[in-house]
Amino acid sequence: MMRKELLLQHSAWMKETDSPVVISSRVRLARNLEKFPFPHVLSQEDAVQVEQTVSQVLTDVEGNIGRLLYISLTELNSVEHQVLVEKHLISPSLGGSTGARGVALAPDHRYAVMVNEEDHLRVQVLLPGNQLLEANRLAMALDDVLEAKLDFAYRESQGYLTACPTNVGTGLRASVMVHLPGLVITKQVQRVLGALTRLGLAVRGLYGEGSQAFGHMFQVSNQITLGKSEEDILTHLEAVTGQIVEHELQARELLKQQMPMLLEDKVWRARGTLQNARLLASEDAMHLLSHDRLGADMGILPKVKDGLATLIVDTRPGCLQYILDRELDSNQRDEERARFIRGAMHETRGAIPEA
Repeated sequence: MMRKELLLQHSAWMKETDSPVVISSRVRLARNLEKFPFPHVLSQEDAVQVEQTVSQVLTDVEGNIGRLLYISLTELNSVEHQVLVEKHLISPSLGGSTGARGVALAPDHRYAVMVNEEDHLRVQVLLPGNQLLEANRLAMALDDVLEAKLDFAYRESQGYLTACPTNVGTGLRASVMVHLPGLVITKQVQRVLGALTRLGLAVRGLYGEGSQAFGHMFQVSNQITLGKSEEDILTHLEAVTGQIVEHELQARELLKQQMPMLLEDKVWRARGTLQNARLLASEDAMHLLSHDRLGADMGILPKVKDGLATLIVDTRPGCLQYILDRELDSNQRDEERARFIRGAMHETRGAIPEA
């Protein structure tokens, strides 16, 4: 598979599932090589050696995991870096850094292994819907393959050693991406998500630490791994995710029962704007697509052919330019984004409900 084809591929996590709230599940493992300093104090020569060592092992992976394609980030242009960030295949910090670094990808992007980010390796599995246990199973399988060929920094008393102390132990960071328009509209989101920090969980925006929750999308993840087993981390996050889903569905029912005209106005106004707008900024598009998806999930609007995650990602600045294969200034992006979404909105799956 050529690089262009690989990056244009819709990521596995963007597929539609039966879950109206949980968009995707991710498990990420932080690993470091025993004989090298952590990346933030790594010399350029050592960084090159780490990349060469790890990339060779990654490209030799076979069996049930399948082949991985390694991409050195020094070979990519700025738009390609953006595409990888927008699809959640690399972190914004890795995309914006310099030096020897890269990412290994599966053809469907369910596996993404970052090299020389905060740690020497960040093994990631990203799946659609609520699939934390399956994501963990796949991540552990790949970790076993890599550990058989690489000498990871591990201590019996501490577990895996990582650059950030909060990752020491299992090195596991599990997260779910949730869509919470009901809680936002009913002004309950701060109360519900604010309680999560007391439960040892972190809440971030669509693109992780420091990002905002555009499109009513939030990432919820564990904060500490030291002293906790993989099972403890996953069981806890699964239980809390179930509670978040319950709160969101209750908020949607509240809207339906007590504020039906407000709800219908928001979702039909979103659909009408998306079907007819000639200019759409990225943040506006995400907000409108969120309301549109809420209307479809609640049976008020017909579902469009492409799902929420696909439309949000495909119309982000980097992906939009990569799909159209040309550079665009901000005004041109707003025009092309509106054109792209207008086309998508007219490909519905089912009849339009009575107004």
